[in-house]
Formats: sequence, structure tokens, C-alpha cells
Amino acid sequence: MAEQADLILHGGEIVTVAESSDADLRPEAVAVKDGTIVFVGSRQEALDHWNGPRTVVRDLEGRALLPGFVDAHGHLGGIGLQATIANLLAAPDGDVTGLDSLKDKLRAWAGSPVGADSEWIVGFGYDDAMLTEGRHPTRDDLDEVSVDRPVLAIHQSFHLGAVNSAGLRRLGCSAATPDPEGGVIRRRELAVPPSHGEPDGVLEEKAFTPASDLALAGLPERELLSLFVTGAATAAAFGFTTVQEGGTTLANLKALRDTAAAVPFKVDVVAYVKAGEAVSSPLDDPIGVSDAYVDGVRAAGVKLVLDGSPQGRTAWLTEPYLTPPPGQPHGYRGYPAEPDDAVVAKQVGTAVERGWQVLAHVNGDAAIDQFLRAVEAAGPGRRPTVAIHAQTAREDQVEAFARLGIVPSFFSMHTYYWGDWYRRTVLGEERAATISPARWALDRGLRYTSHHDAPVALPDSIAVLSGQVTRRTRTDGTVLGPEQRVSALDAVRAITLNAAHQYGEQDRKGSIEVGKLADLVILSANPLTVDPEEIRSVEVVETIKAGTTVHPPAPAGPASGTPTVTGTPATAPTPLWGCSC
Repeated sequence: MAEQADLILHGGEIVTVAESSDADLRPEAVAVKDGTIVFVGSRQEALDHWNGPRTVVRDLEGRALLPGFVDAHGHLGGIGLQATIANLLAAPDGDVTGLDSLKDKLRAWAGSPVGADSEWIVGFGYDDAMLTEGRHPTRDDLDEVSVDRPVLAIHQSFHLGAVNSAGLRRLGCSAATPDPEGGVIRRRELAVPPSHGEPDGVLEEKAFTPASDLALAGLPERELLSLFVTGAATAAAFGFTTVQEGGTTLANLKALRDTAAAVPFKVDVVAYVKAGEAVSSPLDDPIGVSDAYVDGVRAAGVKLVLDGSPQGRTAWLTEPYLTPPPGQPHGYRGYPAEPDDAVVAKQVGTAVERGWQVLAHVNGDAAIDQFLRAVEAAGPGRRPTVAIHAQTAREDQVEAFARLGIVPSFFSMHTYYWGDWYRRTVLGEERAATISPARWALDRGLRYTSHHDAPVALPDSIAVLSGQVTRRTRTDGTVLGPEQRVSALDAVRAITLNAAHQYGEQDRKGSIEVGKLADLVILSANPLTVDPEEIRSVEVVETIKAGTTVHPPAPAGPASGTPTVTGTPATAPTPLWGCSC
């Protein structure tokens, strides 16, 4: 015996995702020592050279071993929030079917231990495209939940929401309130000056943000203190070993670091601060950008939000929506979050100058054009620049991504959740067929990534894989744009090695190779070999972070549990997540 490993895994299908010359070989075993992969090869050699008295040898029993999944974009605190407030999601992630069941969910949560102590009654995840009434809830609907307590129902996009009359009063929102720049207050009737029209309760974008800020800040402090830890544990249950807190505030970044110092996370966390706040700070580096993790957390850069949500019909397009939302004229194309190109250029340019990584939420192709102009003006940076979502990217824009070195990170689950809505209501057949254009990206040699954007969707790694491979829609079961489908291996790369490249961590994450961290996931079946239509039924069996099992919880030991921790973070996060699809 040359050395003694802590863990040897064998007896299953090992998918290395490696790009080295021997990547096509099928290894039989993986050995782990001190949290690092020290051997990948034959079972016999692993047992002969790495097995010792304290080595845990585990038979995978035919299951698949893959690199731990790397979250290319999501909201860690939002994942915790999703598990804390009322679940208003439709099937398969929830059971809300119409306004009656939505109201029942809110009433039930209001009487729960968390809801009873919350200032607002709040739920997340309704989708007007999936409600039997085919519309958003209004103030009148939510008044049936409560006339005394403010009520907020958050749309699944996290770009819109509906409040009751008490909520509108709390916000100071009335017929005398104009629409804010970058937002819309939907109205009951046409305005007759000087009135702007009585609000109907539905708020978009920057009109919605104050409602979500107030409602979520009114959650019990004990729940706010646990959001990050809950989010990390939930992500680990879906096989993620690296997650993102994308678009946070400087105050929340401090809370994240305080939380990690008191209660170590199960997974690594990469944080991005809202660009406007970071750039306007008098400090040269208020973020503390670093390649090194401290207590499992590192800050990597900034995030811009340049438009809204396609399914909410607030994303900024160059061509009109197929059907405009209520109150908007024919020819409506959405609107920018920041109409001034100079502001966007300054934020991108300053970030590049300071060596910060830049992420930009760009769903509509007009928003992508704005981002491309800013990136071209700023010049190349030291870290990969990322176009988050890029739902409606045109082919010429994908070519520009390749020319400028921009990583497109697609929210590929849109094909499943909203593909039919896009076809019939939002974009029409032709434009809908090319949302999340992964094939265009591959054809141009781009290392595209794919993400879940939780809490907009559950942080479901398997659904991310299935959405890329099948592009099958939720309601009609249609294959949306079959020419944009990719292989299962390309789909796996998008949430492993490519995502590691996006973070600049490909030297230590993203594939099963000697010298890399033992970040691993065990699946019930190999997504590369099952029928593509069966990928969605694959289950996450176990998640291993640096050689230690982090899901499911178990007694401590190498790849068999997680240490018991005590303590609470010094500061609670203020839940201002830029969740965005």
C-alpha cells in the first residue's frame, strides 16, 4: 500500500466530464484523501494502492457518480425564502391551480407558526399562465385573504406581484401615485388626469420591489437568520456543491459572511453584489473580491439587471410581444430597467477596471444589445463576463458573445415551464423555438452554462439537465425548437465543468480528475445512458462536498455525514434578492 485514502468509490458508472486525452476511458473507481481526488482508474489498482485500515470502501451498486453540480446562477437566500413562505407554485412543484387554491394557501400560511408572526401574509410562485382564470390575482382577490393584514402574492418570475388593499395603503400607493421609472402600477380603469387610475393591486418591476422589500423584511427574525443555511441545505439536496448568491446588497453580503462564520455552509457560495451599489461606493473595493473562499464564501463581482421577465411580459424586446399585457397597446415591447446606456456603460466599465466579474440579467434581445454595447466599450476583463438568462438572444448576438468572450448562461427550464405560454401568448412560434439557444452557442465554440435561478424555479439539477436535452413543454408536451437540443453530456457539462470555467475554478472543480476537490454527486441512474425522456426521473441519491457527505444528513465521517455546528449569525439578511427569470 503506497498511501491510504479516506474513501474509495466503485461499482457504478463514473462520468468524469474530463477533457484530457484519457477522458473517454471508463474508470472503475475514485479515491479521495483529505477532500481531494487522488486516484481515478481501475478498481483493483484503487484497492491495491489506496485501501487501508481507515479507508471507507463503498460500492455504488450500479448508480452513477458525477462531479458535484455547480450553480451558474441562483439566489441562495431566495432558496431559503422559497422554503419559508407560502408555496404558490403550480404542478409539478406545487399544487396551486387557480385563485381559490392560491387564497387557501395564503390563509393556511397566515395561521402557521411562521405566518402568524409575520407582519405580511406572503407567498411565492403563482403563475398566471397556469391559473385556471388566466390572470393575475388582484387587490380584490387578496382582500378575501385578509382586509386587516397586508398580503403579497409574488409571481414566479419575482418581477411582479399582487397586493391587497391593506398592502397598497402600507405602500402609500393610490390613484395619485405615478408609475416609477422602470416599473408599472396596473390600474383598474383608464386614468383621468390628475388621477393616474386606481391601482388594481398588480405591481411590475420597480413598482413591485418596495412591496417585496417590506413584506420579506417583516418575516420573523428567526426565519431571516436561517435563510442562507436553509438555502444551502436545499441546494445540496439537489446535488449542488457550489451555489450562487446572485445580485445581493452589501448589507446582505456581510450577513452572508457572518452566517458562514457562525454556521458553516454545506456547500461553497459565490456572491455578486448589485452593480449600482458597488460602483457608487466611495471604497475602491467595497465587495472584497477574491478567488479564495473564507468560511465557504467568496465574493466574485457584480450583477446588473437590465430588463424584466419574458413570461411576465416585462422583458425588453426589439420586436413587439405577440399579445401585450393588460393595459398596454399593440406594439408593446417591454421596457428597460435602466434606460440610460451611459449608466450601464459606467457600471460595466468600472467593474472591469477593478477586476470584478460582471453578470448581467438580460432576457430580452434589446437588453442584450444594450449589454453588448457596454461590454464592447469596456474591453476585455480579467474574469469571464456572463449574460444571465439571454432567453431571446438572436443568432447574431450569440456570435457577438463568441467574439467578445461572453459566457451565455441560459435558464433552460424556461422551455419546460413556459414554452407553451411563449408560443401562444408571449413570442409566437418562431421566436419561442429559439429561446435558450444552446445549440447556437455550442456551434460557435462557447462554453455555455445552464442554471435554475431559484427561487424562480426549484434548484432542481435534474430538471436543468432534462430541459436542455428534451426541450419538452409542461402543458402541451411539445418539443420546443428541436434544433436547439443538446446531448446529455453537453447538458451535464453546462452544470459542471463549464460552470466551473464561468467562475474561473476549473482547476479545482467541475470534473472528476486527480488533484481536484472531491465534490461529487451520486445519481440513481446515468443521465448519459438513460432514454432522454427518462432523465427527469433520475434522482439525486447523495451529495459529497470535499469528501464529506452533505446530503442526506448522516452521522459524521468521511462521505457519511456532516459535522454538527452550533451558533447563529450575528446579523440577519435583509431579503432584497434580485431573483429574476
